[in-house]
Amino acid sequence: MSFAWLKHYMPRGIYARAALILLLPVVVVQIVVSVLFAQRHFEGVTVQMADTVEREIRLVLQDLSDLPGGADVQVASADVAEPLDMVVERIPRSALEAPDRRDWDDFSGRVVIRRLSEQVPEIRSFDLSSSATVRLAVEAGTGPVAISFDRRRISARNPHQLLVYMVFFSILTTMVSFIYLRNQLRPIRRLARAAEAFGRGRNIPFIPGGATELRAAGTAFVDMRNRIERQIETRTLMLSGVSHDLRTPLTRMRLSLSMLDDDDRAALEQDVDDMQGMIDAFLDFAKGDGESEPERIDPIALAHALVEDAQRAGQPVTLQEVEGQGTVRLRPLAMRRALDNLISNAVRYGAKAELSVRITEKSLRFRVEDDGPGIPEDQRADAQRPFTRLDPARNQDKGSGVGLGLAIATDIARAHGGTLRLGQSSRLGGLRADIVIAR
Repeated sequence: MSFAWLKHYMPRGIYARAALILLLPVVVVQIVVSVLFAQRHFEGVTVQMADTVEREIRLVLQDLSDLPGGADVQVASADVAEPLDMVVERIPRSALEAPDRRDWDDFSGRVVIRRLSEQVPEIRSFDLSSSATVRLAVEAGTGPVAISFDRRRISARNPHQLLVYMVFFSILTTMVSFIYLRNQLRPIRRLARAAEAFGRGRNIPFIPGGATELRAAGTAFVDMRNRIERQIETRTLMLSGVSHDLRTPLTRMRLSLSMLDDDDRAALEQDVDDMQGMIDAFLDFAKGDGESEPERIDPIALAHALVEDAQRAGQPVTLQEVEGQGTVRLRPLAMRRALDNLISNAVRYGAKAELSVRITEKSLRFRVEDDGPGIPEDQRADAQRPFTRLDPARNQDKGSGVGLGLAIATDIARAHGGTLRLGQSSRLGGLRADIVIAR
């Protein structure tokens, strides 16, 4: 039997699920105990006490049946009623037709009425509205009479105490459990926040705490974070040296080529420029987002600056749509590089490009669209891999890159806790590239 449909009704958060695990057994136990208590106490005990009173009522009725008509029943039945702590008095016949009276929460009274009605059919009306006295309208042999006696003789004293104690201590233990549960779940939430922040390029203080298993998980996360930071630091130091070592021979080659004739120099200078571009692209990919710290910036202002820079460089780029407002924590240099690569790809393979920004309470989206040939759906995943060129599917006459533009944008988007999505532009018909980052 499948219980997959229950997933739609189960809470998502760990607090809610823990509360459900805690409260569900308590509620079930309360219901079971309440049902058993009602059956054993309210019904079983009340029935036994009602049977005892029933026999006493029959003694009183038998004594009344021997009285002559018109006799004072209270005085005449004193020999039997008084030892039984009952009071007997005459009532008008209309009182026999009075409806039964009891409080809505008088559960034992329901049992008393049902039991005595079955055992003593002479009883025509019950008055249990008083918590101290029971008054019965009875058709006796000498006429209608009212029999009154103490309510405690037919109902258990303070029958609600068990239920009150059960509810009170259940609430008390639940509150204590919630406090303990919150202390146990707090390290999990702190670990989740630290891991989420580190995945978005931020390093927040985190000290492992909680139970032994949680401390082990927290310690493993701290060790992993330290190793990754050391790797990033080592990579940054290595890149600073590689950048200098690779650019120095290229500079010497440029100086040497400047001494050649123009006819022989042009092709070689183009090769050097291509090599310089490949080195710059590789270094940009290797840098990732490690050269700047996250800070709160205005994505709309960043988009305006990118479009203005592109237009000054002669690129056909426009800012198409801006929606929402606010600031988002980003690495400005890294995000600028990612958008620059997307815009450069758009104008390389299309005649124009459009940039749009959308800010909501939950996410930030940068969108770059062009009117070029686009990328087939079955090749979009490959296009985001490093050193992958898809020129046969696109325009060869626009020039070819080194296959790192989309890979750099993908890497930067992931470093911000987001993703790069490729699709087809419904506006321009070319490629649509979205950088979506959760806020």
